[in-house]
Amino acid sequence: MTDTDFTERKAQASQWFSDLRDRIVAAFEDLEDRGPGSAAPGRFEVTPTTRTGPAGEDHGGGKMSVMRGGRVFEKVGVNISTVWGELAPRAQKAMAARGVPGMEQDPRFWASGISLVAHMQNPHTPAVHMNTRMFWTPNAWWFGGGADLNPCIEYPEDTAHFHAQMQGACDAHDAEYYPRFKAWADEYFFVPHRGRARGVGGIFYDDLNTGDWEADFAFTRSVGAAFLPAFIPVTERRLGTPASEADRDTQLIHRGLYAEYNLVYDRGTKFGLETGHNADAVLMSLPPLAKWP
Repeated sequence: MTDTDFTERKAQASQWFSDLRDRIVAAFEDLEDRGPGSAAPGRFEVTPTTRTGPAGEDHGGGKMSVMRGGRVFEKVGVNISTVWGELAPRAQKAMAARGVPGMEQDPRFWASGISLVAHMQNPHTPAVHMNTRMFWTPNAWWFGGGADLNPCIEYPEDTAHFHAQMQGACDAHDAEYYPRFKAWADEYFFVPHRGRARGVGGIFYDDLNTGDWEADFAFTRSVGAAFLPAFIPVTERRLGTPASEADRDTQLIHRGLYAEYNLVYDRGTKFGLETGHNADAVLMSLPPLAKWP
């Protein structure tokens, strides 16, 4: 494949992540308008992010969109970025260990994606995470991402609905994807030092390169497009559920578990910090309040 082909394909992927961000932000603000209470509905604050090289050259950037203190969302971030440059030695070694060829000879990279984490006001509405991304090096390319639900108080019907939407996105492309990527999520979102999962799972995939870029990009688009149908109905179902002080306590303790996972184990957090991306954008996944027993 020529460099021109990948220039065009990089642009397609970057534009898709940007368009998906716009759809999600609009849907979340609409949900805020319909949320309970008399307080003003929340709105996203949008901050440009930049990445600069060693000599101050442009290495890309994106948008950090964060809403705080809304009717429905206590804190939600929807970030997009498209960045490029050269991987530092530590990141090169990590990529080489994952089987990415040629990193020692040519450490250039390009990456684009969307990352979303929502922490909710009502303890009965689940927190959620979603991201999809494309990564390119001169000798390889791949897609990754997924979505997982993180309730502090689980409702089996909500879990079933979320998983059904993720399965539908997978089954439209390959019948083996859902069982494979569900199992991967169960393994990836496990918190070893607590001996438990951080939520009720979903799907997770990485290093997806079947050799057919168009097919892999189409699958990644399906995962992104399935997010709102998976999450919005679950949220709407719980908005009016009364919550006690004990429920809030349960929520804050569960957020502590979420923070532990993201700071200790999450590969995206580590990569973002190691490659010099905006630290506030990388750490936007952290909850606004949490506690530990």
